[in-house]
Amino acid sequence: EVQLVESGGGLVQAGGSLTLSCAASGFTCSSYSMHWVRQAPGKGLEWVAMIAVPGGRTEYADSVAGRFFILRQNAENTVDLQMNSLKPEDTGVYYCQATKLRQVTWGQGTQVTVSS
Repeated sequence: EVQLVESGGGLVQAGGSLTLSCAASGFTCSSYSMHWVRQAPGKGLEWVAMIAVPGGRTEYADSVAGRFFILRQNAENTVDLQMNSLKPEDTGVYYCQATKLRQVTWGQGTQVTVSS
């Protein structure tokens, strides 16, 4: 079964850091483009970051560029999102997504709450 499971969410004060992890099972995530997408309370989905295949090119939303970093941990078959200098507006549910051609797989999400 192809599955993504996010972890690492929680409550943090503004200015703090968190690292989210997305664990893949049933497939090798290094063969897929991996994305992080978030949803703030009462708002729609917002794409946050991507690490592509081939080559490992990374891209970030303007709202997180320079503060968030996406990286693969191939030995663990995971993709992490390092989040620094967190702001209250970063609050939301963070989802991991794997894409390859027309195949799209989502995780169940992990809650991040940034207090002011």
